Amino acid sequence: MTLEEKINQSKTTIFKAVFPNTTNHYDTLFGGTAMQLMDETAFITATRFSRQPMVTVSSDRIDFKKPIPAGTIVELCGRVTYLGNTSLKVRVDIFVEQMYEDHREKAVSGEFTFVAMDENKKPTQIL
Repeated sequence: MTLEEKINQSKTTIFKAVFPNTTNHYDTLFGGTAMQLMDETAFITATRFSRQPMVTVSSDRIDFKKPIPAGTIVELCGRVTYLGNTSLKVRVDIFVEQMYEDHREKAVSGEFTFVAMDENKKPTQIL
């Protein structure tokens, strides 16, 4: 399997409904909740790519371009963008769509770096 095929096969898409218990006083999704969902999506993407234990070591710039209101649906899309010896990067984009309209737009994007771990919790080569 080529690297591009492996990247395409590990793409991860998760959908969530935005309920009031995840929103702030502006009735929009908490930034921390968005980051948690992004890290989870990135972790699943990294694990599906490597099929090894992975840990988050950093998150790069996260851009909040649009608010995500309560009562909307979000789609989180993760894709491997860089492969090193023991680490890889995953870009996650969050798209927001109204439940009863056919409109979708990018709301948040960011990149997360993961390291593969061996049985002794030490960095190991990504296979």
